[in-house]
Amino acid sequence: MTSDAVSKAVGGADALVVVDVQRAFISGPEAVPGHVDLQRAIGLLLQNARAAGVPVIFLQNDGPEGAVDEPETDGWQLFFPAGAGEVVVRKRNDDGFDGTDLEDRLRARKVETIAICGMLSEMCLAATARTAMAKDFTVILANDAHATYDVPPGPGRSPMVPARLAARAAEWSLGDEIVLTDAVEDIAFAATSASL
Repeated sequence: MTSDAVSKAVGGADALVVVDVQRAFISGPEAVPGHVDLQRAIGLLLQNARAAGVPVIFLQNDGPEGAVDEPETDGWQLFFPAGAGEVVVRKRNDDGFDGTDLEDRLRARKVETIAICGMLSEMCLAATARTAMAKDFTVILANDAHATYDVPPGPGRSPMVPARLAARAAEWSLGDEIVLTDAVEDIAFAATSASL
């Protein structure tokens, strides 16, 4: 991505997509490490997106029976409630575009640049970001706006990977097309005429 594209993108996301920020993952005993800081970062993104009047879309994962995000359980509920006019897109797969009307909703609002946040970094967030980029959306991700769990030790005596390193590896895996920023404060929002 050229420096001009990065400057334009960081200067004005025209939508915010919040991935799976559900109670089970961001509060309580099963929350991701660093969940309080994540709550602050996503809360600030929501505040700024709402102030700018850009579309805010929440993805909500419908987990299987018995999972912490099983539909209609407390853990499945969104941590940040959707505001008036904001959209909740329920999904069953990691990729927020797979089997949903997410793309239609973004195209209807003439969205070109998406700020994305949420969890889990290497799963639903990364899958959704990859598809968004494949569909020619510019995607902005702040380092402090996503999280995951520690990766347990694995085969071949591979050690446990702390959650922040796993999240950073997930960022890295998204390649050169994603726009990465240090913090949510680096992301501005600018409404298009179609989103007003």
